[in-house]
Amino acid sequence: MNALDRVGVVGCGLMGSGIAEVCARAGLDVVVAERDGGAARAGRLRITASLDRGVRSGKLAAEDRDDVLSRLRFTDDLAALADRGLVVEAVAEHRDVKAATLAAVDRHLALDDAVIASNTSSIPIIDLAAATERPESVIGLHFFNPVPVQRLVEVVPTQLTADTVTEQVSAFAAERLGKTVVRARDRSGFVVNALLVPYLLSAVRMLESGFASAEDIDHGMVLGCAHPMGPLRLLDLIGLDTAHAIADSMYEEFKEPLYAPPALLRRMVAAGTLGRKTGRGFYSYGASRG
Repeated sequence: MNALDRVGVVGCGLMGSGIAEVCARAGLDVVVAERDGGAARAGRLRITASLDRGVRSGKLAAEDRDDVLSRLRFTDDLAALADRGLVVEAVAEHRDVKAATLAAVDRHLALDDAVIASNTSSIPIIDLAAATERPESVIGLHFFNPVPVQRLVEVVPTQLTADTVTEQVSAFAAERLGKTVVRARDRSGFVVNALLVPYLLSAVRMLESGFASAEDIDHGMVLGCAHPMGPLRLLDLIGLDTAHAIADSMYEEFKEPLYAPPALLRRMVAAGTLGRKTGRGFYSYGASRG
């Protein structure tokens, strides 16, 4: 068995559950670690619900769903990751939380050549790698939401990441997970968010200024520029707290005004109106979504 056939995922929220699902669907042995038993159970339910949707749509056979679930184990003990060849961190988009998670994972890994990857959207990978004793084995592996659907993955080596690790992880994402890989240098925002976030924040500023309504902003970009989703609906999908954290990280590094979170975004995050996951953001979505 290849070492990367044994995957660990730390965090089973929206992104972590998607990463765990695509790994299990690729035939890999997956251990999912969460902060406590309740969060681990919630993660399993989230993945099961996603697989059940696949069965109902006819895209996945019931027996295949059961096979995928059989390759997933859930735990609240990081020691269960000891034999993993690759661990992907997918906890909250906060530098200190991620750095502490990588340091804790590093202490538990038994394999000298095990790789630690972060799914961060914006935090420079070297800042996280510095928290470990194996910075040469730390890399960015940034998936996109929803992970089972979106084909892109950003692979982000630091100046200390071993070339063999970069090649190994790139091949894993492309050949085992069937993703399209783009390489990015280690800078806040990488490729996609460095281009996307200023656009999203500009839409918030346009709404905040009263220049146009949310519906007209979104219709303009969908119907005028053939975007699949308008910027404000996309922010609701991403999560306004996540978008705020990404913008903060990018502004901290570059001090460019276009990266600074607008006041309206800050107020909405403070109010807990975070988008689809809370049932309300720039639009209303009914009941709160877990």
